[in-house]
Amino acid sequence: MAKFNSVFAENRQARFNYEIVETYEAGIELLGTEVRSVKAGLANLRDAYAIIRDGQVWLLNTYIAPHPSTQSYFNHEPTRTRRLLLHQEEIRKLIGKVEQKGFTLVPLKLYLKNGWIKVSLGLAKAKKLYDKREDIKKRDDQREMARAMKLR
Repeated sequence: MAKFNSVFAENRQARFNYEIVETYEAGIELLGTEVRSVKAGLANLRDAYAIIRDGQVWLLNTYIAPHPSTQSYFNHEPTRTRRLLLHQEEIRKLIGKVEQKGFTLVPLKLYLKNGWIKVSLGLAKAKKLYDKREDIKKRDDQREMARAMKLR
């Protein structure tokens, strides 16, 4: 079973492809079989993103595998649209930033907090190719320095 405050899925590509400006914590509306699948570690946030429609935040393209021991009739659709639970004032702030400044909402993590499954949502701006190359170069330099220090 899941541990207290454990991470079930992480979107590692998001930090590479986007510059994360702010993060928000949101609840997620799930069905029973989805909760069981997430706690079993059968979730993927790789191509997921969030949109704001009709004053609500929706999570799209999140893959949560059907629960293996549940009949197909009672199981959920793996990539269905799920509602995220945020306060109205947070949603109003997000609407302004997403529509006017060209930001994107990207899920970063799916985790357990005090018995509830939460989504860490990042307000992100896409990185240019040269920014990605710069990040790769910094990471390689840090790795080389760590190796050099370890050899001494």
